[in-house]
Amino acid sequence: MSAASPVSQLVSPVQLVERRPDMGAKAMARVLGTYLRALRESHGITPAAAGHHIRAHASKISRMETAHVSLKLRDVEDLLTLYGVDDQERAEIAALARRSAQPEWWHPYGDVVPDWLQQLIGLERDAHVIRTYETQFVPGLLQTPAYAQAVVHSGHRLAPSAEVTRRVELRMERQRRMSEPGAPVLWALIDEGVLHRPVGGPQVMREQLLHLLDVLRQPGVRLQIASYEASAAATPGAAITYLRFAQGFLPDVVYLEHLTSAVYLDRLEDLDKYRAALDELSALAATPAASRAMLEKALLRYE
Repeated sequence: MSAASPVSQLVSPVQLVERRPDMGAKAMARVLGTYLRALRESHGITPAAAGHHIRAHASKISRMETAHVSLKLRDVEDLLTLYGVDDQERAEIAALARRSAQPEWWHPYGDVVPDWLQQLIGLERDAHVIRTYETQFVPGLLQTPAYAQAVVHSGHRLAPSAEVTRRVELRMERQRRMSEPGAPVLWALIDEGVLHRPVGGPQVMREQLLHLLDVLRQPGVRLQIASYEASAAATPGAAITYLRFAQGFLPDVVYLEHLTSAVYLDRLEDLDKYRAALDELSALAATPAASRAMLEKALLRYE
């Protein structure tokens, strides 16, 4: 490796790809961005100076390092030159940068995937564990098609039926990919109120609750119901999706969705607070066995 070798003992992107050859383009972009940031910081170069070198503002360096913009090959190569990376590694990283710009599986659904959702969809399959807390609806990765259609329709009441169908299809495809070998573990916390909110009507709710009972038997899913008392005592205040990655792969990410936008957090202090909030609520929420009893009781409402 070049003069930049002591980069905080960070694993090379090339080594990570060798460990995860099926890595998605969005995850690869974040791996490269994290590596570029480590290289920059190891040389004591400011974002402003790096930006000047590639004829851009410091804000572009920040967006590149967090994968909020696509990595242009020319910019990556210019930064690698600035950071003193040798020719062999430059060629290897340039090849990864080209791969990170390739269209992902969900691109055909681009008309129904807003910009602020793309990073979540692009990263979730590469996570080690997905922790989610939902206060209004069953988590999207656990919804039945009929329940998903009711949820999508409620949020897009003026959308044509074909658009609603495509949004549901996308959600079902995301679920399917979560059942593939090597998919992340899903740890879902669902507020008790979700069980009593008649989304789509009694039949849809009955089917959805039966599905959640089936989910409890799946080895790759941990499901807990947070009772009213538990969520009152330790509520994080909003729905949360926490993507936890294998150590040395990627920084963890917290995803907070709003009506027309979303926020992604990866600062250590933010991650610590959200992880602690989820840990506290998980400790107070019902065990999987007790959650089963709560689901069975809720089913009686929809006989």
